[in-house]
Amino acid sequence: MSGAAPLSFYIHIPYCVKRCGYCDFNTYTPGELKDGGTLAEVSGDYIDLLLREVDQAAREVPTAHPVPTIFFGGGTPTLMEPSDLGRVLTAIQTRFGFAPDIEITIEANPDTVTKEKLAALRAIGINRISFGMQSAVPHVLKVLDRTHNPENVAKATAWAREAGFEHISVDLIYGIPGESIKDWKESIDTALSLPIDHISAYALIVESGTKLANQVKRGEIVMPADDETADKYLLADQAFQAAGFEWYELSNWARPNGECRHNVAYWLGANWWGLGPGAHSHVNGKRWWNVKHPSTYRDRITADESPAQDSEVLSAEEKESERIMLAIRMPAGIDHSTLNLAVLNRLAPYVTSGALDANKWSAGSLVLTANGRLIADRIVREILL
Repeated sequence: MSGAAPLSFYIHIPYCVKRCGYCDFNTYTPGELKDGGTLAEVSGDYIDLLLREVDQAAREVPTAHPVPTIFFGGGTPTLMEPSDLGRVLTAIQTRFGFAPDIEITIEANPDTVTKEKLAALRAIGINRISFGMQSAVPHVLKVLDRTHNPENVAKATAWAREAGFEHISVDLIYGIPGESIKDWKESIDTALSLPIDHISAYALIVESGTKLANQVKRGEIVMPADDETADKYLLADQAFQAAGFEWYELSNWARPNGECRHNVAYWLGANWWGLGPGAHSHVNGKRWWNVKHPSTYRDRITADESPAQDSEVLSAEEKESERIMLAIRMPAGIDHSTLNLAVLNRLAPYVTSGALDANKWSAGSLVLTANGRLIADRIVREILL
């Protein structure tokens, strides 16, 4: 497989101490993997398996370009020892080389870090950290079944800044049952008081099969109205921008140069290799995804087999659909020259209604306004009719 373009890496750490009620990510607690087991017991040889998949990547995607971005996601990557995560970075650097300005991100639960751990993570080369804050309000976190103490977010971000992290981010979730506008404002204000340069804010999605979905199904929890959730997005966008955070993707805002370059690479259709169970990869229009369960992943890697469960090669039509769906989420938008006249005629009413930026439209680009971002999916459907 040719790797003419730079190759980024996503590294999946599939372990959590406890599963949150809203989470349907491919992550496992020690008890789910082994009765009475500890994290050390269930994850013992996991790093060695990742190193072997790095070797597979080097054989499959030879490239002369150094790696521009790496992202440790989960799960809870900060449950692992920094020295072990460093072994993965060393393997990638040895095989592929690092760009001089490489961005290396790690996701973190604020309860799983200390001053010492953050200093150790920075020492191995990780220079960007994203904390799962979700909310600053205890009763809202309780609905999400989150385990962290909201006060620990302030401590963790301060420690990260002290440790020398160049970029610090927090994730927020809005539209949570029982969350008032006042609660949401408190979360926004708290986030903006932190030493950060990036904020992600996502509307809560109730995923089938989760604890939260079952609670909603039984009527124990009632989801808020869509209009209220939309109001919370607009409130956040206004507050973030007033504080100097510009939106650069539908759910992401950053101070100048604080954008997550790894995620931007996804949105621009770049090449990346996903290491670990359930991880997805994309190289030159071919996409594949690994087997989900850690035990199956271990069996495949140990046998020196590809951990891929399945793959697909995107057709020209699929590539174009993805380009539209991703480009519309960003401020640059979509150039009119890439759309036909029938599409532009269908979209004209959205300029009149204020969902598309009139000035940008006149200049030849389709760019969402804040209100337009609320109906981005509808506008995409109009384009792809």
